[in-house]
Amino acid sequence: MKEFFNRNKKLHIWLAVLLVLLLAFLIGRNSRPAMNFLVERVTQPLKDAVGAVCYLVPFPVIEILYIAAGLWVVVYIVASAVKIRRSRGSRRTVAYRRFLVFLCVLLTVADWLCLSWGINYYADSFQDKSGIVAEEVSVEELRRLTAYFTEGLNAASEAIPRDENGLFAVSREEIFADSTEIYSCIYDEFPFLERKDRVPKGMIFSKVLSAMGFTGFYSGFTGESVLNVDSPEAFLPSTIVHELAHQRGIASEQECNFVAIVTSTQSGNAAYVYSGYLLGYIHLSNALYRADTDSWRELRAQLKEEVLLDIQYNNAYWEQWESPVDAVSQKVYDTMLKGYGQEDGVQSYGTVVDLLAAYY
Repeated sequence: MKEFFNRNKKLHIWLAVLLVLLLAFLIGRNSRPAMNFLVERVTQPLKDAVGAVCYLVPFPVIEILYIAAGLWVVVYIVASAVKIRRSRGSRRTVAYRRFLVFLCVLLTVADWLCLSWGINYYADSFQDKSGIVAEEVSVEELRRLTAYFTEGLNAASEAIPRDENGLFAVSREEIFADSTEIYSCIYDEFPFLERKDRVPKGMIFSKVLSAMGFTGFYSGFTGESVLNVDSPEAFLPSTIVHELAHQRGIASEQECNFVAIVTSTQSGNAAYVYSGYLLGYIHLSNALYRADTDSWRELRAQLKEEVLLDIQYNNAYWEQWESPVDAVSQKVYDTMLKGYGQEDGVQSYGTVVDLLAAYY
């Protein structure tokens, strides 16, 4: 046994260190002060530094890393099979060593994911810092808030240029260019959100994100906010603000949606204001439909035709991507959220309604 250990000593030490780090995370996540310290003093500054380097290039570095990782997995598995087959010694020993390397690489990625992003789920949340806490909403409150957003959405639509089909026609280039100033309107109210923003990046293979059911993501590995630039433009501004909320260390999806809606609607930028009201209306009207269908129909009938066109176009776009790939990716993401203590999983997006009611 000792001889066996010594033959793979470095790999066993590597594995032991990774397991200790993972165990430390599982234990340490129960300490809010420890998680706050790591986020504020270690991981957030580190991600910002890495992000500053990655933003020097126009393409998403994380996308290249994903492609490289996928290729490495394929090449490594094939090379391992060939090496095991051609081995003149113990094939079990060779197979064990190759498996150990693969396991250590996966655990290294998992450990870094926990450190770079997972700890944010256990540090102070937006609700903790802002004092705005999600509360239960009565049907009447929900109806009045949905009516407020219906009115705001209709008014905001008047400033939006339209294409020949009557759809939202603000260019993606303009939306991205304006993104770095959007948060300035909210700093007085939420000073902990203040930071210097860089223009997010569009995913090169955006259709892959669409197939997975995602409009964008924030990478804790590279500190980049990456957007799906194939999906409908009307939701792109509020999605950008959502991802920039993640870049500020907010882990919760529903809190990022809330921040995106409030920030966008107060930004003064026509495209972002419209997109913010649109995102808020979608969340609120979906909740109202389940709670009071008659009120939902009444308010839906008040929407302007161009707003309905944007909503219908968005629905049609995502319907074409419904597939097992979408279902599997959402299930994986749901499992990941629950693994970080987000008990509602992807359904936690609905909690944004409670936050909006508490705020407004």
